[in-house]
Amino acid sequence: MPELPEMENYRRLLCKQIKDKTITDIKINRDKSINVPISEFHEKVTGQTIVSIDRRGKHLLFHLQNGFYLLLHLMLGGTMYLGSQQDQPRRTKQVIFDFHNSELFFIGLRLGYLHLLTKEQVEEDFKELGPEPLDPSFTLETFKEIIGKKKGKLKLALVDQKFIAGIGNCYSDEICYHAQVLPTRKWNELSEEELEALFTSIKFVLNRALELGGYMEMPLYKLDQLTGGYNDHCFVYDREGEVCNRCGQSIVKIELSSRKCFYCLGCQR
Repeated sequence: MPELPEMENYRRLLCKQIKDKTITDIKINRDKSINVPISEFHEKVTGQTIVSIDRRGKHLLFHLQNGFYLLLHLMLGGTMYLGSQQDQPRRTKQVIFDFHNSELFFIGLRLGYLHLLTKEQVEEDFKELGPEPLDPSFTLETFKEIIGKKKGKLKLALVDQKFIAGIGNCYSDEICYHAQVLPTRKWNELSEEELEALFTSIKFVLNRALELGGYMEMPLYKLDQLTGGYNDHCFVYDREGEVCNRCGQSIVKIELSSRKCFYCLGCQR
């Protein structure tokens, strides 16, 4: 599932490609991917200019000229491609936006969605999301405040969107590795030094992943050479049985509350 770095990478690239462009036509192949009748979606979106593209956690938010918003959550298996009928990927597209000289394909929205919302509805959807970890307002003091008296395991809290927005399965493991703590540790067992290390690692890992284009495998458009660059730079995620680049010990995989979890046997304590 795309996490903060993947969605922020998409946001930045799409801003360069489709911001201030007009949606000239729409094709909806799966009505369950949207939240209103197809006729209403067409009426309120076709002919609208994309004023801005924002991100909140794992969501993208397309702000339309008429004041409505399109809220995108790709969920598991979702992706996008900006191109043409000639270079489009051979995958099922649930929604297609036409921008006259290019098309934006929303792919794999079997679990994901593209919802048409008012500003008030967006605020309602976002009201329980935790803070943005890359926002300057997310400080060490803020981090310690939201931890409060947590007693659960690190990974399970890090993937909780009400705790911190945007972190999922991949980067929770990467953060724990960088901080040299086991993802199975409990919050109330951590020292002050370990809490500070975790905070530093959240910022470092997410920024590093963003600089490398995240882990999405498919480029966003034909000449996109950034998206997916993180795949070759994972510390532990999806590296079961491989050697840790820091200490030389083996990387293991376990299940933690039905989530796959990767860590190093040697240098995470």
